[in-house]
This record gives sequence, C-alpha cells and structure tokens, in this order.
Amino acid sequence: MAADLSQIVKAYDVRGVVPDQWDESLAGLFGAAFAEVTGAAAIVVGHDMRPSSPGLSRAFALGAAARGVDVTEIGLCSTDQLYYASGALNLPGAMFTASHNPAQYNGIKMCRAGAAPVGQDTGLVEIRELAERWLESGAPEPAAEPGTLTTRETLDDYAAHLRSLVDLASIRPLKVVVDAGNGMGGHTVPTVFAGLPLTLVPMYFELDGTFPNHEANPLDPANIVDLQKRVPAEGADLGIAFDGDADRCFVVDENGDPVSPSAITALVAARELARNGGTGTVIHNLITSRTVPEVVKENGGTPVRTRVGHSFIKAEMARAGAIFGGEHSAHYYFKDFWNADTGMLAALHVLAALGGQDGPLSALVAQYDRYAGSGEINSTVADQAGRLAAIRAAYEGRPGITLDDLDGLTVSAADWWFNVRPSNTEPLLRLNAEAKDEATMTKIRDEALAIIRA
Repeated sequence: MAADLSQIVKAYDVRGVVPDQWDESLAGLFGAAFAEVTGAAAIVVGHDMRPSSPGLSRAFALGAAARGVDVTEIGLCSTDQLYYASGALNLPGAMFTASHNPAQYNGIKMCRAGAAPVGQDTGLVEIRELAERWLESGAPEPAAEPGTLTTRETLDDYAAHLRSLVDLASIRPLKVVVDAGNGMGGHTVPTVFAGLPLTLVPMYFELDGTFPNHEANPLDPANIVDLQKRVPAEGADLGIAFDGDADRCFVVDENGDPVSPSAITALVAARELARNGGTGTVIHNLITSRTVPEVVKENGGTPVRTRVGHSFIKAEMARAGAIFGGEHSAHYYFKDFWNADTGMLAALHVLAALGGQDGPLSALVAQYDRYAGSGEINSTVADQAGRLAAIRAAYEGRPGITLDDLDGLTVSAADWWFNVRPSNTEPLLRLNAEAKDEATMTKIRDEALAIIRA
C-alpha cells in the first residue's frame, strides 16, 4: 500500500474505498498513531453497520492496545452516540463510518476527550504522517504492557441523556414516519423514542451497509422521495430522515414537503435560547438563511457567522461559549452535547415544538422560512480564482452592495445575497443565493451563474 495517505486522510476524517485504498492493516496503524498523538491512557471506539466496519474497528482497537492504551469498544452506534461516549467517559474516540458515502467506502471520525474534534489543524496531519512512516518502516514496537479491550453498552445512557435535554413530557400524541435509510437510525431511534407519545412508522430500519433501498444521504432530494410519499399516505404529522451514521436529520412536514435545515436551525435556536433564559450565542455558517440571525436576535440571542465546515463551527462554539450551532447541511451542534453535532437531539426539539401546540408542522415552520433560496448549485470551472475575480469585478463598487471574503466571496444587498466558494477537493465553485422573493432570487442566481460559467 502506498505510503502517501493524502487521498484518504481528508480535512476532518479518514475516508476511502475498502480494501482498494485502505484495509485492516492500515486501520491498525491508524489506531497506534491515534494513541501516540492523543497521548491517552484509554480510548473509546464504535462503528456503523457497513460490512467492513467491525473488522476495521477491531483492528484500530488492537493497534491502540498494542501501544499500551486501554480500549472501550461500544460496538454498533451512531456517530453522535460515539460522541456521547467520548463526552460522558471523557475519553478520546474513534467512529468507523463513511456517513452517507456508498457501500464500498469506510472511514474514521476521530475526537479527543469530551468529543473535541480531531481535524487537519488538531492532530489529523500528525496521525497521517505517523501512519505513512510506519507503512514504510513497519509497525512500531509494541508497548511492554499492552492495553486491554473491554466492551460497553451505551445506547440506553445516550438516549437518557438526550431526553434529559428536551421536555417531551406534555406533548400531544404524534404520528411520525422515520426513514433510517438502512443506517444507524434504525438502531438508535427505537430506544430514544421508547415511551414517548409517538406512533412510529419505521422505514428501512434493517441495518444494511449495502443500502438496498436508497443512499443514506437525505441531502440529495432523490433519497427522501419515499418518505415524502409515505407521510401523507399515513396521515402522519411529520417525517424524519437520518443519514447513514445518523448524525444528521432532515424533516418533512405533514404534506411531505421538505423543511429547510435553516428553518430547523432557527426553530431550535429559539427553543435553546428560551431554555437558557433568553440569552446566549448561536453559531450559523454563512450560507444558512438570513432568517437564522434574525430569529436569534428576536429571541434575545447573539448570532455569530462562521465559515462552512464542522471544524470551524465546533471551534467557534468553544471560543464563543455558544449554546447552539446549525449548518445548511443539517448538522446541529449543542453546548449540552459537548459542542458536538447530533441530529437526534434536533429531531427531539422538532417533536417537542410540534407536540407543544395544536397546529400542523407546515404552519409552525412558516415563521422560520422567510426567504427564497436557491440551494447549493455546483459548477465545474477550470480557474476558480479567475471566476471569483470576475464576480468581484462585476459587483464591486455598485451602490448598496457589500462584499466579504470570510469563505469564498459573499455579495450582499438589502434584500438579497449570494455566496460563491471553491471546493477544496474538486474543480468546482458552489453557489448559494437567497432573496426576499422567488423572482429576485432567480434573477440574482442566474446573473451569478452566467459569470461563473462564462
């Protein structure tokens, strides 16, 4: 196997095709490197339902144990359940999952004790370099005294912790359709929802890492079509879809219409601010809707805008002491969950908000959906910098327009804005536009696309 791991060690995690790009022998080296870089005496390891996950997870555990580290294996879990274990046990953790990627992929999401992220600037580069060195020179000498491997069940404790953070005691009975996409939501939802006044209609709860029904990526509209049909057919109050490792949740209303993650961010932000006495900082990335900072201010909070990407959100959560953070991609971060992201806790907030009043979900979220958005539009370009410069030249100096460079280029006016940012991994520019109405949004979107694709 090549000693250059840059193709599989990404900005936030390890991800690649098994066994072509990585395998159990390399997982063992990653485990040894993780032990070395964190300097921990003990770690916790979990995995999703992909066919390759148990073997990779065990190899990683053995690699760490060979360095003298005690390993707690929690087995099948969602990514946020691994973060729970890292936080509650105060141990560094490793989660084996490739999230929503196709079946032949697998990966590792790593964190330090208390679910603090491990990314490019916080240890991932050092882990990669150690693994590369050992690939060439052979694995390091085992420690004089190897660590132990023990198993621990955390699902009940994880569910109890989440339910302690949202008051669901007095909600009205609700009927909810949940599409787990054959991912880890099928493992966690029955325990988390147990005993609540919910009629659960499960879809694709069988754990199957080959994803026989659809990809476990609800961000792609094709993958929520089944849920959108099922909710009105069942006369349900709402539908919830989870991605493969169940750390993101997507919501559809009683009509089967998708609720934007920005509207969910605004709804949860209002609830978390109320829970914290009407004060607190809420983080949102720069391509969430303008609705989010408006709602945060209306509810007494302070909105803080960040770059796109969970490492930026988590770092800003810690720096600002924020109570909550949300992204356009349906990642939701909570101070009371060690600043980590958990789609399940966001889902419980939606259930509590809906069940705490009598109206339908569509009416409830209408107040959090104030603008027309384009969604993310990708364009393949030969010269990212050149196209961004062309956009800047087209808008700079126009009256009433401001430009900023926090992440790519954002162009703003009183009643519209758009952001164009380059992909780090592909020759793409990503456009997001929003305006007060559909006609204005369409005009601005098409104007920007014409320059990008010129």
